[in-house]
Amino acid sequence: MTRTQPVTLVIDRRGTASLRSRAVSAGVRRLLQPRLAKLAELPIDDKALRRAAALDRMAARSRPPKGTHRERVRFDDFQAEWVHGPGVGRARDKVILYLHGGGWICCGLNTHRPMVARFSAAAGVPALSVDYRMIPAVAFEEEVEDCVTAYRWLLEERGIAPENVVIMGDSAGGYLTFATALRAREEGLPQPAALVALSPMLDMDLTAKLAHANMTLDPSAPGPLLERLVEGFLGHLDVTDPAVSPIRADLSGLPPTLLTAGSTELLYCDSELMARRLAESGVPVTLQVWDRQLHVFQMFGPLLPESRTAIAELGAFVRTAYEQTMTDAVDVADAAG
Repeated sequence: MTRTQPVTLVIDRRGTASLRSRAVSAGVRRLLQPRLAKLAELPIDDKALRRAAALDRMAARSRPPKGTHRERVRFDDFQAEWVHGPGVGRARDKVILYLHGGGWICCGLNTHRPMVARFSAAAGVPALSVDYRMIPAVAFEEEVEDCVTAYRWLLEERGIAPENVVIMGDSAGGYLTFATALRAREEGLPQPAALVALSPMLDMDLTAKLAHANMTLDPSAPGPLLERLVEGFLGHLDVTDPAVSPIRADLSGLPPTLLTAGSTELLYCDSELMARRLAESGVPVTLQVWDRQLHVFQMFGPLLPESRTAIAELGAFVRTAYEQTMTDAVDVADAAG
């Protein structure tokens, strides 16, 4: 493992939860928690996977913010789309590579388009949203391959400099954000300007999560469902393998990272531990902890004050990442001269 100089970990705690967000959490506890509990009791068979896949088709009618423009991109084995949020021009010299969440089995371009459009608008750059193949089309450990293909395409086919790419994802997409950066390093590709992970799941060993106080505090109580997913799709893998759980990998050389999580969500402990490990590995990292916010609360867009603020700050982080990498490149060039 490469020896690195530790850096200061920045923990940015945001509170107190607004009345509106607390009302939404109460609704999730009352309505969604029982449904997730029932799902956890059902077998994850072909019927269940087809049901999960239908979520993205059902979301096809959802509308992104007015003024959003998109364009499909077809790869050999999967597809993606350019999303230009409101006010974002046609230039594609700086981009967000977005990897959606959905528990590795569901969601896609349709479910995430409104949120991706808002991220694009906040950062002032377009996003390439990737519809990577999921279980059962590919195995869990193969999902990252399409994400790396999309990153390589941006660099080699579109000619975009790596310092002008930010990889971002939520939940399972947050996992793939780190998995993509680590695989890119393994394959000799340059690192992007930054990584952004929203409520990521980064440790496939559930021991710490299931023993955490948030098991009872998370309004959706996803623990049993996570157990079922891990048992069903990772049973053939060693969940302590760094290639499976990025939180256990050599993180040295990764770019500046922003992690966001709700203080009471079950996956909070993954972000907390990853932030510490990144700092120990010399990676500049900020962990935003949002008081009592739901898993990927940014999905609520303009409906919650917290989601509005978080989206704006994600955009500011992306803009700063581009500026910083440009400054660093100039400094290196001056030193070489």
